[in-house]
Amino acid sequence: MLVEFVRKLHSLKNGKVVITKDVINYTNEKSEPICEIQKELIKYTNENFSDNYMITDIGQNQLFSLLLKVLNAKKVIDVGVYTGLSSLSFALSLPEDGKVYGLDNSSDYIDCCNQFWKKAGVSDKINLIIDDAKKTLQQLIEQGECDFDFIFIDADKLNYCEYYELALKLIRKGGIIAFDNVLFFGSTVVDENDKDDENQIFFENEAFQELVTSIKKLNDKISKDERVIKTMLPLSDGITLITKK
Repeated sequence: MLVEFVRKLHSLKNGKVVITKDVINYTNEKSEPICEIQKELIKYTNENFSDNYMITDIGQNQLFSLLLKVLNAKKVIDVGVYTGLSSLSFALSLPEDGKVYGLDNSSDYIDCCNQFWKKAGVSDKINLIIDDAKKTLQQLIEQGECDFDFIFIDADKLNYCEYYELALKLIRKGGIIAFDNVLFFGSTVVDENDKDDENQIFFENEAFQELVTSIKKLNDKISKDERVIKTMLPLSDGITLITKK
């Protein structure tokens, strides 16, 4: 009786849970909680910045914090710092001698970052570098800093493929590279010929299409790359996790 009911339910739902806002809130609540300062930073960002959609998702922070613990991570690169939530989360997950290299090309959010990092007591763990991230990553390679445990890339999408190659040189064997926005509002799974009413919005802006093309190029590149083991997860706006073979 129960087996038949579950089979029917599985058929009706296609064996999947529909990811609604309630489902996301439930999974966040049942996962390792974020601290009060992280909550304050999220609230502050939402209230003070019109581009607050760029802030790292709570579920992502929870996942990355777990991965850092599993990796016994000490060295992290955060490409695309924004208001500082991801760097804050990384720093909180690292031991006292851990270090986060936060790379961003904008100085607009420095005061916000420093305010909350200081409040959390992790300022000494974070080295914020305001410059072209590709240049900084190349400098780290030239300095022999090729033993990073975790690299998170959530920055300008047009340079994703270049970031990927640089990150592969910086990550240690057994370390993890994470790319954000690999689904990009669902646009990367839409075929150019599938311009129905629901998908039409993806084709209304030429600059947006350039970003989609760049992300698709990265997704294809990683999927065919025999140097790495990879998995793409439909968490938030899509995350790809990569480790070298």
